[in-house]
Amino acid sequence: MRRLTAASRIAIPLAGALALSACSSTGQDNTDSLQVVNNPVAVKAAVSPAVGAKPAGQVLPTPEVSAVATDAQSHTLVVALAKPPSVQVYDLGSLGAPKITVPLPGPAESLSASGGQALASIPTKGVLARITLPGGQLRTEPVAGQPSAGVTDGADTIVAVRDRKAVEVLANGAVTKTITGQLYSADDVVDTGQNVVVLDRLRTAVFSVDVNAGTMGEGLRAGDGAANAVADSYGRVLVTDARAGALLAFSTGPLILRQRYPVPGGIYGIAYDKQRSLAWVTLTGTNEVVGFDVRGGEPTEKYRFPTVRQPDSVGVDEQTGRVIVGSAAGEGTQVIQP
Repeated sequence: MRRLTAASRIAIPLAGALALSACSSTGQDNTDSLQVVNNPVAVKAAVSPAVGAKPAGQVLPTPEVSAVATDAQSHTLVVALAKPPSVQVYDLGSLGAPKITVPLPGPAESLSASGGQALASIPTKGVLARITLPGGQLRTEPVAGQPSAGVTDGADTIVAVRDRKAVEVLANGAVTKTITGQLYSADDVVDTGQNVVVLDRLRTAVFSVDVNAGTMGEGLRAGDGAANAVADSYGRVLVTDARAGALLAFSTGPLILRQRYPVPGGIYGIAYDKQRSLAWVTLTGTNEVVGFDVRGGEPTEKYRFPTVRQPDSVGVDEQTGRVIVGSAAGEGTQVIQP
């Protein structure tokens, strides 16, 4: 029998104990035994101190960064800027200056990229923006409410809509399904390839989503302050708990908490390198980025680098293993070769 690690022994019982009770899709249910405060507030990144150590690698001069992503097909780095609202597109083979800047109708809160396209969610304008890479052609699609995150799933796009507590499925720009139930807030959506999970920051929980059936499935508490999530190579969803300082690992189908690994320093942003099985997390309290090997029974730290101030966002160039860190304080976009 495989010996369980300390992290596993703690996490597996918690998975059963923290299964979420149902609540109204139109409001917060005061009978929810796991909601320990009357007025929950979504977690934010810890405010960073001034930079102490020189940031590792190369720092590209950029104003306030809200999200970063890379696309292997077009070999591009995409950086979302808050002011002015725009995305900058860089050639990953020749970093230095952006090849093109694409104005957006509002600040992008989240950004994903794949298959020669970047997808930016703009909640303040109720818009999902699609940017063709590397050319930068922009197409916007209206979304009823505040789209907070989106991922492509074949011909479909799955969108988390925060204020409507919903997940919508789009095909050719039109809504084909609206999925609700149990959520206080729909803040991020993750597709493992087999299962879809939505992150609720207000309830600090994750829920499985049956896209085919159009239903919300089981839910689990995700620590004390779930912040960001990403899929790994093993069908799991990795979540940063910014309040308790932990990296959580959930298996999906069914949804089970497998690991809770302590990470002090203000853990917040997360990205995953599937070629190397590395989860990269940012620590905004110490201005660092840390790479964990997640193949074993618990994460193993492999890398740690000093970063730019307020490293809220992180991405990975899987072709080279380079890590990209965005400063929400306007101190640049950092590129590190481990």
